Amino acid sequence: MRIVIASDSFKESLGALGVCRAIADGVRDAAPDADVTLCPMADGGEGTVEALVDATDGRRLTATVSGPLGDPVEAMWGMLGERSQTDGMPTTVVEMAAASGLPLLPTERRNPLLTSTYGTGQLVAAALNEGAGRIILGIGGSATTDGGAGCAQAVGVRFRDRAGCDLSDGLAGGSLSDIASVDVTGRDPRLADCEIQVACDVDNPLCGPRGAAAVYGPQKGATPAMVEQLDGGLAHLADVIAHDLGRDVRDMPGAGAAGGLGAGLVAFLGATLRPGIDIVTEAVGLADRLAGADLVITGEGRLDAQSMMGKVVYGVGKVAKDAGVPAVAICGSIGEGATASLALIRGYFSIVNRPMSLDDALADAPRLLREAAANVVRTFAGRPAV
Repeated sequence: MRIVIASDSFKESLGALGVCRAIADGVRDAAPDADVTLCPMADGGEGTVEALVDATDGRRLTATVSGPLGDPVEAMWGMLGERSQTDGMPTTVVEMAAASGLPLLPTERRNPLLTSTYGTGQLVAAALNEGAGRIILGIGGSATTDGGAGCAQAVGVRFRDRAGCDLSDGLAGGSLSDIASVDVTGRDPRLADCEIQVACDVDNPLCGPRGAAAVYGPQKGATPAMVEQLDGGLAHLADVIAHDLGRDVRDMPGAGAAGGLGAGLVAFLGATLRPGIDIVTEAVGLADRLAGADLVITGEGRLDAQSMMGKVVYGVGKVAKDAGVPAVAICGSIGEGATASLALIRGYFSIVNRPMSLDDALADAPRLLREAAANVVRTFAGRPAV
């Protein structure tokens, strides 16, 4: 019996590889002769670097870059292993949160008028220095609302004021209205030969009532007055981009992701916005791994209605259904709307097997996962418990 284990992390408990290993232990308890393949997964958000590196036997790398407020931070990124490079294109994976993320700032220092994505651009440059032909860029969890201007500066894009003077590196949300023109002639030439795929799972436009500032600004520390200023700055940036680059990003779905970084990556770096789970399943070659499998076990920390909006159980279930391989999910908890997942998977199970606190479930997750996986495999294979 061949079983593929393709699970997300259980946040605050185990990373994706740890979850897969615990499930594998349970599989072998129930079926010692099983051929087990581990494929750690993510949905393009937090943990994507770790999951893709682990799934492809890649390398973890670090770079010292500028944090959201300019303080140096040590950011992890990754080079994927050869099994992800079937087209011969070296692939790297970067999370903008590692350089420009909200968790890097204490609450009292959060101010999107002052924060910049410059460090994210430095990570892109580091990936280019490593020979990347493809960059997978996760953009969740930003502390910024700079329209990607800071990121663009780090790879050679220049912004000028009305006097024709270059604006300083590290452009922040509060300075967007100072931009009079944009010049991409000095952009890193290696970007022309590099494919940038951006994991983007929102459809917000750049500005307006559903834009980056209005929807996400308050959680980054923006007051109502700041939201108005930021929204005006993003609208101004959209006008400059349209005039100087001939690209209309104002109403592009996903333009407002990560404080407008979605728009900036498309306009300044030539990136493509795609659902994160689609990028990940392709990068790890999930469809090929499922060929000839008898069962795939997936999972995530909580299975509920949101799981079918592009999370791991949805992505794995979709690939498995297309491949004709039955899939089941083992999750930390089951919430409202979980039954929607049955359109793609055969069933779902919680690891919580008795009354317990959340702290106890998090601490005991390896054993609980192992026991749940053993029960699933015994049921699937028709084997009695020992």
